[in-house]
Amino acid sequence: MGQFNDIRQQLLALQQELSEKLERIKNHVTTEANSDWSEQAQERENDEVMDALGNEVRRELQLVNLALHRMKEGDYEFCDDCGETINIERLKILPYTQLCIKCASKRDI
Repeated sequence: MGQFNDIRQQLLALQQELSEKLERIKNHVTTEANSDWSEQAQERENDEVMDALGNEVRRELQLVNLALHRMKEGDYEFCDDCGETINIERLKILPYTQLCIKCASKRDI
């Protein structure tokens, strides 16, 4: 676990950042209807964009939470597909990855 302390801190900071971003997105979604029809349409469009952003932030936050759980369980450094060790440099760059570069490349094909 000691070798992953920096990555764990990075994940915790990212978790906090994503949680705050998600809260800002939730607060931004329009709750009051505007009387002007064209403004209502624009607000609805903006809400859809904010919902999409919120979904993406939630997805990333889930990955961060899963990485922290995997770290706690002791299987953080192992690829979910092949079971081989994920290169530490890959984990530093993409701390919530679950796949080694070889398995990730296979999925991209």
